[in-house]
Amino acid sequence: MVVTDAGEARGYRPSATMPFGAEFRRQASRRRTQLALGFMVLLPLIILVAFQFNSGGDDDNGNNEFASLVDLATSGGLNFTLFSIFVSASFLLVVVVALFCGDTVASEASWGSLRYLLAIPVPRARLLTVKLVVALAYSGLALLLLAGTALVAGTLRYGWSPLRSTVAAELEPGEGLLRLLAVLGYLAVVLLVVAGLAFLLSVTTDAALGAVGGAVLLWILSSILDQITALGALRDFLPTHFSTAWLGLLSTPVQTDDVVRGCISAISYATLFWGLAFWRFTRKDITS
Repeated sequence: MVVTDAGEARGYRPSATMPFGAEFRRQASRRRTQLALGFMVLLPLIILVAFQFNSGGDDDNGNNEFASLVDLATSGGLNFTLFSIFVSASFLLVVVVALFCGDTVASEASWGSLRYLLAIPVPRARLLTVKLVVALAYSGLALLLLAGTALVAGTLRYGWSPLRSTVAAELEPGEGLLRLLAVLGYLAVVLLVVAGLAFLLSVTTDAALGAVGGAVLLWILSSILDQITALGALRDFLPTHFSTAWLGLLSTPVQTDDVVRGCISAISYATLFWGLAFWRFTRKDITS
């Protein structure tokens, strides 16, 4: 073997190790990836079937608000998509993003394969970058699959109608579709906080379940604290405080103040968590 002056094998290029495509295909072959993405497709279909069995006879038992949402959901494909996003945003999408980003490094450590990856050798920063980008790609794919399936299934069942909501005037289908895309974009940015936190926990522990569960629990804790009005202005610094600001994108006129604040908050938290993850991983002893 020919060695360069820097002590590396001739022809060795760190940027050529662990290709993105190879890691993407590797994660696609994992059962958790297939189940998570499959459920994103299945959920809108389950909701659609559930609506078919809705008798609509319980409106006088405290369910008037939910019943009105169901009526909106069945008034067109765009409205059905909005309903699917609404019922998924607060928990399901959080779990899915935490799964992809929290399991990615911790699972390698739990299997005992992480040290062998680094011995190829794959530079630590390169390994983390590839793992993070692939995890974010699958998180984005899950969000698109949920919305795309809901839009196709809802349109086939309920037709292509204007977008209606309880916070805005009726929007023409073209504008309504743009508003939905804006909502998806904002949710993707907000979920970067979950991605960053789960990824940080993933490089901190060898237990994938702990990384995923820890990120979800901390998100829930932040949501609970955000409901405590006695905290006052401190709530503005919670990562979940602006998580529902996407409703402003549906209003007439569009309300973007909280959306901008939410984007700044989410990107700041995500950058902090990812920075800590890289700092921690490049300095820790890898024994797993």
